[in-house]
Amino acid sequence: MSVATENTLDLVRWFDSISMDDVAVVGGKNASLGEMYRELTPQGIRVPNGFATTAHGYRVFLRESGLDKEIPEILSGIDVEDVGNLQHHAMIIRHMILDAPLPDSLSHSIVTAYHRLCDAHNHQLADVAVRSSATAEDLPDASFAGQQETYLNVRGQAFLLDACRRCYASLFTDRAISYRYQHGYDHMQVALSIGVQKMVRSDLATSGVMFSIDTESGFRDAVLINAAYGLGENVVQGSVNPDEYYVFKPTLRQGRRPILKKSLGSKSMKLVYDVGGSKMTKNVPVTPEQSAQYAISDDDILQLARWACAIEKHYSERKGSDCPMDMEWAKDGNTGELFIVQARPETVQSRRSVSTLERYHLKERGRLLLTGRSIGEKIAAGPVRLIRDVHELAMFQSGEILVTDKTDPDWEPIMKRAAGIVTNRGGRTCHAAIVSRELGVPAIVGTGNATDELRCGDLVTISCAEGDAGNVYEGILPFEVETIDLGTLRRPKTKIMMNVASPDEAFAFSMIPQDGVGLAREEFIISNYVKVHPQALLCFDELDEVTRAEIEKVTRGYDDKPQFYVDKLAEGIAMICAAFYPKEVIVRLSDFKTNEYAGLIGGRGFEPKEANPMIGFRGASRYYHPRYQQAFGLECRAVQKVRQEMGLVNLKLMIPFCRTIEEGQLVQQEMAKYGLVRGQDGLEIYVMCEIPSNVILADQFAEIFDGFSIGSNDLTQLTLGVDRDSEIVAHVFNERDEAVKRMIRSVIRSAKASGTKIGICGQAPSDYPDFAQFLVEEGIDSISLTPDAVLKTTMHVLQVEDELGASS
Repeated sequence: MSVATENTLDLVRWFDSISMDDVAVVGGKNASLGEMYRELTPQGIRVPNGFATTAHGYRVFLRESGLDKEIPEILSGIDVEDVGNLQHHAMIIRHMILDAPLPDSLSHSIVTAYHRLCDAHNHQLADVAVRSSATAEDLPDASFAGQQETYLNVRGQAFLLDACRRCYASLFTDRAISYRYQHGYDHMQVALSIGVQKMVRSDLATSGVMFSIDTESGFRDAVLINAAYGLGENVVQGSVNPDEYYVFKPTLRQGRRPILKKSLGSKSMKLVYDVGGSKMTKNVPVTPEQSAQYAISDDDILQLARWACAIEKHYSERKGSDCPMDMEWAKDGNTGELFIVQARPETVQSRRSVSTLERYHLKERGRLLLTGRSIGEKIAAGPVRLIRDVHELAMFQSGEILVTDKTDPDWEPIMKRAAGIVTNRGGRTCHAAIVSRELGVPAIVGTGNATDELRCGDLVTISCAEGDAGNVYEGILPFEVETIDLGTLRRPKTKIMMNVASPDEAFAFSMIPQDGVGLAREEFIISNYVKVHPQALLCFDELDEVTRAEIEKVTRGYDDKPQFYVDKLAEGIAMICAAFYPKEVIVRLSDFKTNEYAGLIGGRGFEPKEANPMIGFRGASRYYHPRYQQAFGLECRAVQKVRQEMGLVNLKLMIPFCRTIEEGQLVQQEMAKYGLVRGQDGLEIYVMCEIPSNVILADQFAEIFDGFSIGSNDLTQLTLGVDRDSEIVAHVFNERDEAVKRMIRSVIRSAKASGTKIGICGQAPSDYPDFAQFLVEEGIDSISLTPDAVLKTTMHVLQVEDELGASS
């Protein structure tokens, strides 16, 4: 066909003439690029300009080369369940495409558009990204993530035309063929468009992926951002363990800076231009100094999150319903500017049913073998199958645990047969993570050394049901699956709240019907996220060399050691407050005993040895004491950061183990030094009711606090005079003892008389339904429970309330 007889517009479209109405013409990926370039660039969202070949151009190529007749013949002999057969036939088709010349009309249109792009950037050989976009890509029932090829740093017309041909060939990768068979797509009805886009020089800076929804729990109010150095393919393919950041959307829209969490990835290598080499790109090591730093600044994190919100808003308005988005971004190292280089609807969590909740629970734990990032929230068990390269795929058997360095697109046929997946490398947005979510297969990525620690045939259990961390345990462990119908559950008059310790599980726990958090313990956050005694951070330069080295390892990237304590404690608190926002979250300030504080890194030199730490230097007594005063200030700064900087004003505070009225006043005076003033900006301060003096003087405590929360464990211990840590007298410890119940009854009545809120956050209501019934009958305002007890106690409380209503 001559150049003159083919309309260039039918073969190539510029982004400014493309919208989401053109999916059939240029595929979902390119239609989305055009949509953003046209509609969102005016809003300040940067999208690199470019053009796309059309589906018509692809069909012209097949017709003129005769491949439209030859490919179906080869496809007729494929058995997608036979990995070897699939690989063989797919390779034949790809080589046929690579051997076929592009039609003159198509070549001319591509080259002409490329030269125009070069001229626009004053560059004779502009560097471009060449991306595949299938015509069914990113439609509601299809997700072709990673199936077709992308080529980066393509320069000159000869290399561009070669890359285009390779994109066409990638429509027949093993995974692409298998996926179309599985979903009933006619291979010859799916066409390919090619996007040619000016490169962003992220090889000189950073890049990554972000979602406007939490990829594991489906929590809608967070933006998840992954970042690493260099070009973005390493993050997408799972070749590096990237940084991970969470940003809270509701208060971001209010102008706050709600970076909920920052996790440092190893980022051990980066993909850069192969300047002077024979390849377009190459991987090079990242320096230890760079690896120890976050890849992007807080300002960049917040800017990306704002763009994610704007992109989600635009696509949701266009669709007429919520449309969480999956986006790729890049930062230009020459200009310092951020760009969005791809966006597509998220296709897993956004489709999940909201009327039912499925929760997996391990019944017992075995020896922990490995830890990585959990993908999904399921548990699986089976024998290990170690796959080191594509030639071993045929060995894989259904029901095995796939263990590998990282997965590639052609691995999808065996991934769907796996009970679970474990990789050395990758983050939450890598190929293995994306595909495993689509397939509903639990995966643990970024373990670092799975292929060294596990052997073929090893029996293991992989658990993604324990929060952010995915754990690989030795042996086949028993677990259960709980399915909860959320559609019919009424809310009782008594507030049913939740005790939450782990920030990593907060998003998932928030899906359980509840009225907020009645107890969030700082101790868990300090033990698991901070790990270092606060005074060791304050006196870092005075410590011995060994302890300093241990702290340096934990506080990697922080020169200001006390700020590490503030930031990590704030992040843990913020994750819980955001998960349940705008419902109230009552955070109990630190309540370690001296022996527990001594167990933190660097702690032994700062803690006295006490004969009975349970009733010693703990709780309120520490906060105003000169020995701990400065360390308590770090806690106050963390709380203030959550409330003021992040805007999470649903955070309420609770003072533990406050023995006297004077102590309550002294603690509040100390807090006020850091701007934490009761009643200011809606701040409420509660007191734990866990000492007999709290009950006896309840009317006076009610004058200086906004509410009580009964700690049944300590109250029982001190009422009965029994050490709850002593096995010898353990049989005496009983929260349902009449003496304890009289104490509880008394404080509830005192609180009611003074108009002060009162709840309970101890273990007893979670363990004993009859105790929960007693509390409801006494008129308690709220009961806070462990997550596993929330639903069953809710139903029991509803029954008790119904009976009380019927009898009144």
